[in-house]
Amino acid sequence: MTAETDLIKLYSGRILELASNIPNTGRLDAPDATVKKRSPLCGSTVTVDLNMRDGVVTDFGQDVKACALGQAAASVVGGAIVGQTPEQILAARDALHEMLKHDGPTPSAPFDGLEVLRPASAYKNRHASIMLALDASVEAINQTQTAQSV
Repeated sequence: MTAETDLIKLYSGRILELASNIPNTGRLDAPDATVKKRSPLCGSTVTVDLNMRDGVVTDFGQDVKACALGQAAASVVGGAIVGQTPEQILAARDALHEMLKHDGPTPSAPFDGLEVLRPASAYKNRHASIMLALDASVEAINQTQTAQSV
């Protein structure tokens, strides 16, 4: 089987379905934090807006300009992040990284939909795009927590 055929198989129906139906697209009017992340390899970008209250994400918006894999990851994140604590989101980001880099376990619920991206572990040039939504979310949470502690 050729590398091109493997790459085509990577873009499964489920990944394409997630990529075409990304929740929480659009920007928030008054976010507590905004972070834009870009994958230097492919140019994909994700901009995340979020609000936090009482230690959980209460509102989330994202502008996703990424490949289908980055869009699929943003779709799972967008559908799962509201109501989650910083610790849960950080754990999901770290688990996704380990899943892609070292065949680690799937991120815990509600981020377990990221399992669909496991086949992308063989394509290191796609990892940064897949990580964008969670990387931006973790950075936005850190900004929010820093601002709230001042």
